Amino acid sequence: NTTGAIMVSRGFTTTAKGQSRSIPEVPADFKGSMPEYVVFNQLLRFGLRPNQDFQFQARFAGGKIEKGGLVIDFLFNNPPGLAINVQGVYYHYEQGSVNIANDLLAREILAGEGISLIFLDEDDIMNNPTFYVREALNFKDYSKFSIGR
Repeated sequence: NTTGAIMVSRGFTTTAKGQSRSIPEVPADFKGSMPEYVVFNQLLRFGLRPNQDFQFQARFAGGKIEKGGLVIDFLFNNPPGLAINVQGVYYHYEQGSVNIANDLLAREILAGEGISLIFLDEDDIMNNPTFYVREALNFKDYSKFSIGR
């Protein structure tokens, strides 16, 4: 996890170390954030297929319509028993304890169903999507929520 600012503009990311790398432009019809699109794109590069190997923005237990329902960023059929949520710095970490508690509760709810919820931090995704998405597909969590971080 890199500390420091990350700037995104016109399809390029500049990390705190001053490195630039090309990132995909988010299509106007994509129903997610820039980091979610980066993960989605990386899953495609790994040969995974939407609606077959994984569902994007999957409703779980009724989604946000039902009390206690969840929307999971990525819910997998292949590999089974895996879900990934992208943790944006602003919304998931800087907006306070309620969002953090909700994220951890989501992990517990899914664990009760035999599903491991792996969190991917926005700054990690934007710096090295190949590594962090591959690790998440192997059920490894490097997020700020992971034990020992």
